[in-house]
Amino acid sequence: MSERLKVAVLISGRGSNLQALLRACTAPGYPAEIVLVLSNRADAAGLAFAHEAGVATAVISHRDFPDRAGFDAAMDAEIRRHGAGLICLAGFMRLIGDTFIEAWRDRMINIHPSLLPSFRGLDTHARALEAGVKLAGCTVHFVRPEVDTGPIIAQAAVPVLPDDTPDTLAARILEQEHVIYPMALRLVAEGRVAIEGDHAVVAAGTTGTALRNPDPA
Repeated sequence: MSERLKVAVLISGRGSNLQALLRACTAPGYPAEIVLVLSNRADAAGLAFAHEAGVATAVISHRDFPDRAGFDAAMDAEIRRHGAGLICLAGFMRLIGDTFIEAWRDRMINIHPSLLPSFRGLDTHARALEAGVKLAGCTVHFVRPEVDTGPIIAQAAVPVLPDDTPDTLAARILEQEHVIYPMALRLVAEGRVAIEGDHAVVAAGTTGTALRNPDPA
């Protein structure tokens, strides 16, 4: 197998999607490996999962910087120090500046608990119930400067049940998040996702544009 794509995962909390990605990366033939788990919170539960998996961790608190630019620069330096070629956001609860996003354009993906472009932002499950939609779900997409936008790689839908609450709907969607995030990472790492304009096109075979790890400094 060719060199696996090195991935940095950014978290702020429990890290359930991180766990799903860690499990996927242990499978024989999986084309990516997590080389860094970075959190802006020292108490993020997901850091323990990384330690158990033998993955390097780092904590960079946004409170230690006078502005977003300084925080972003510190994260960027740490990610590059570990040689990552792709970033996965997994419950990272800080807004990232445009400079950072553009530096990692088409090399940073995120999972959001709605069927984008519907219900961008927070409180997605409550808003879905309030709107009376019959299907809800989750989306993996490339990150762009505008929040919860960018070419969509994968989506999964679940039915909204008559007795659903935000919590029960969230739990059912989270199960699907754990399925499609590792799948989407595989597709990107295998070079099966091409970006055409504002859309991500998934090919049956490799496109010949698989992401590569940066050359060692």
